[in-house]
Amino acid sequence: MNITIQEAKNYINQEVTIGAWLTNKRSSGKISFLQLRDGTGFMQGVVVKSEVDEETFNRAKEITQESSLYITGTITEDNRSDLGYEMQVKSFEVIHEAHDYPITPKNHGTEFLMDHRHLWLRSKKQHAVMKIRNEIIKATYEFFNQLSFTKIDPPILTASAPEGTSELFHTKYFDQDAFLSQSGQLYLEAAAMAYGRVFSFGPTFRAEKSKTRRHLIEFWMIEGEMAFCEHDVSLEIQEQYVSHVVKSVLENCQLELKALDRDTTKLEKVSSPFPRITYDDAIEFLKEEGFNDIEWGEDFGAPHETAIASHYDLPVFITNYPTKIKPFYMQPNPTNEDTVLCADLIAPEGYGEIIGGSERINDLDLLEQRIDEYQLDRESYNYYLDLRRYGSVPHSGFGLGLERTVAWIAGVEHVRETAPFPRLLNRLYP
Repeated sequence: MNITIQEAKNYINQEVTIGAWLTNKRSSGKISFLQLRDGTGFMQGVVVKSEVDEETFNRAKEITQESSLYITGTITEDNRSDLGYEMQVKSFEVIHEAHDYPITPKNHGTEFLMDHRHLWLRSKKQHAVMKIRNEIIKATYEFFNQLSFTKIDPPILTASAPEGTSELFHTKYFDQDAFLSQSGQLYLEAAAMAYGRVFSFGPTFRAEKSKTRRHLIEFWMIEGEMAFCEHDVSLEIQEQYVSHVVKSVLENCQLELKALDRDTTKLEKVSSPFPRITYDDAIEFLKEEGFNDIEWGEDFGAPHETAIASHYDLPVFITNYPTKIKPFYMQPNPTNEDTVLCADLIAPEGYGEIIGGSERINDLDLLEQRIDEYQLDRESYNYYLDLRRYGSVPHSGFGLGLERTVAWIAGVEHVRETAPFPRLLNRLYP
């Protein structure tokens, strides 16, 4: 019977066959231990000399790293294993014998591993990160579907940008100028006026020349947009969403979290409501913490966000940023028109902003004024203005950066390990 490693727990004391790759091996006299993987998990195969023929035992000692096999044996319980079971090998067939696999069981430099990303993905820790990423995506669909959001796919090629064109990739669209999308938000706003609650999940691009551990050139965004929704309600949905995702990973990715040596004690505390601090209060707090160089009206950098987040056990919302450092579409704060109704959600443990969101301007005259103030081409945003001409309503939305969220939940230091094939400032290969 052919099964996967993930299914092996259902076949205790039964003989099965698994298609797998050899990640490593070791011998102890009359026993060989084969470390196997098949994409669904990792498992040990034990080859005992007295229980197999001589050729099989000798072949087990000779087989090379990353060779592919059909391996047959009996699944047995093993409390020493993370999985709780292993295979007592009876025979195996080599499908392909690999030679000189470049990523050996030793330390390699990051650049070497990134050059071999297509192979590095096979390692146990990288496998765990991608499994956690997959769980976050699965939990995202569950959450939005439970709240009756409709998934809408915005275009990747656009004629305009929600936040200006200074950090966009320019291309030609036949005889027109076009840009790779930095957000699907403007299109989701249009969709929200048709379907009420909508979300998207897709790639976005920023031509920002940054090399920090928090930045990628291409990254995936999960964006939600809601009609008849004011800012406070949007914040509640955001914290419920993040809480749902964290809970799902804790419930379904224990093996992966353990493989990454992730301390889950802080994750276990994550549940709504989250603390909130205004931008004004954040400035005052930072000055008290010794950040005397920060002035009102400036955006926060990584050290500032980390200092604020370290004051809380949970993700924290920083609300009501100055109008001048935020995009044109954000609704003014009625109690202070120098600020807008917006919030950034800062993850604990130094992982920075994972969500940005706001209430959107719903007044046509004010939006036209903002477009002019930001020196944007009004004709390019005519469809966006139509949303205020024909049945405008209060509406709010947000965008979550998937890779930063994976980095935080998985406890990975650099976002380059949270994308299967990351695009960095100086990396377009593989």
